[in-house]
Amino acid sequence: MPVPIALLGDLDLDLPTHRELAAAVDMFPPAVEARWVGTDSAAARSLDGIGGLWVFPGSPYRDDDAVDAAIGWALERRVAFLGTCGGFQYAALALARRLAGRGDAVHGEVEPGEPDPAVAPLACSLVGQERTVRCVPGTRLAAICGTAPFTGFHWCGYGLSDGLVAALEGAGVVISAHAPDAGAEGLEVPDHPFFLATLFQPQVGSLAGRPLHALIESFLEASCAPAEQPMD
Repeated sequence: MPVPIALLGDLDLDLPTHRELAAAVDMFPPAVEARWVGTDSAAARSLDGIGGLWVFPGSPYRDDDAVDAAIGWALERRVAFLGTCGGFQYAALALARRLAGRGDAVHGEVEPGEPDPAVAPLACSLVGQERTVRCVPGTRLAAICGTAPFTGFHWCGYGLSDGLVAALEGAGVVISAHAPDAGAEGLEVPDHPFFLATLFQPQVGSLAGRPLHALIESFLEASCAPAEQPMD
């Protein structure tokens, strides 16, 4: 039987990056079953039986609390997780709240009056922009994407504050990539079977018929792997 993969977000095919995402999903192998899950749907809060969770771009979400809970569920249940763009930002918040004792961590887009948001506006908007991404040697992301610089496509105006980066690293989270104007580009949880998030969007290029990005392929492989026991 195919392994169910939840794609959590608020799909809007008027958005070019969501059309790219749909094209990537069309290339998923028969071994997986893609399930589109709206953040404000009942399915967003009932993910048991899912082999992998991809929180895709489109923040703020219709139900931010459901997204946070889903990421926490994947972390605790050791379910394969991929977060991209907004999913990267919300993964960082979820990790800060659960691992780094930062229960007050907020997203500047959701709380625009917050004087010190954990996810803050970038100095330079990266909406529709490409930047050179460099993975940190020795990380899981580098093992997947290599250590040679590559071009990453972005559609975002927010990134991780320096304070959030320090809090995450202090809690054992690894910042696995960087890019100009973006700062932290990737994060991962080393003792999790597969918990990776990137600010760049690996699905872009799917409409042009390119093969699935290595990061997506690795996520799907991890989603199909035998489940591990939850962390204590």
